[in-house]
Amino acid sequence: MNGAGNAILVLDLRGAGLLPSAEDARALARAPGLGYDQLMVLSDPQAAGQDAFMTIYNQDGSLSASCGNGTRCVAHYLAERSGAQTLQLATSAGPLAVRREGPLSYSVDMGPPRLGWSDIPLAGEGADTSRVDLGQFGLPPASCVSMGNPHAIFFVPMIGAYDLAAIGPVLEHDPLFPQRANISLAQVLSRESVRLKVWERGTGLTLACGTAACATLVAGVRAGLTERRATIALPGGDLVIEWLAADDHVIMTGPVELEFSQILNDEMFAPEPPGPVSCP
Repeated sequence: MNGAGNAILVLDLRGAGLLPSAEDARALARAPGLGYDQLMVLSDPQAAGQDAFMTIYNQDGSLSASCGNGTRCVAHYLAERSGAQTLQLATSAGPLAVRREGPLSYSVDMGPPRLGWSDIPLAGEGADTSRVDLGQFGLPPASCVSMGNPHAIFFVPMIGAYDLAAIGPVLEHDPLFPQRANISLAQVLSRESVRLKVWERGTGLTLACGTAACATLVAGVRAGLTERRATIALPGGDLVIEWLAADDHVIMTGPVELEFSQILNDEMFAPEPPGPVSCP
């Protein structure tokens, strides 16, 4: 599936009592036609009222606690089978409420942002998370936000003036981010419109990232650059993000698309390429 261009692979393992290993996740990412940005693995609900529990993998086999575009895709997969208009999904970061807004449109309550240095997390006690100067690549200070995963957003006059493919992997692994970070370049077009490009932790350049869009809106409000509701334009499509004043929750609304479905078999799991060989 895809959510605003974010490549999502939904693997339904409810009732199976198992989860892929990190090696399995990497093998699926290498399988012909199955390359993904995030792998959403469905397991049986862990609490009453839940429709499924989601375990989320990045391409490199690392785990993520949150994926907004993937959550919409999972909701569509389940809603098409049950007819439900509202769903309760869960991750290691907590429950997510999803509502169907149209045939191929869903909104997700992503919960409140986490803004404290230890909640994002950042290395170093007491950092001002709204202005973090990494001192690299001529970038302005970053605004750091967690939406269940860590984000660093740089507001720049022109996104095209920076090579995110080169900048992203360096900043992702900056010592400031003990759990690495998603790196975003944001260009404010108006108080209700932001252009965004994202380097995803464990994945790389991506057409869309729902949690990055949410984090960007929060960062924009904190900096006085945007209203509390804005359209975030990503290379793969637009997401509408709203940071509610009433309860501090962030609501993400956007599209989903089913591309194909199939049953996996052992032949798809190619062995991992060998590591570098050192010669005496």
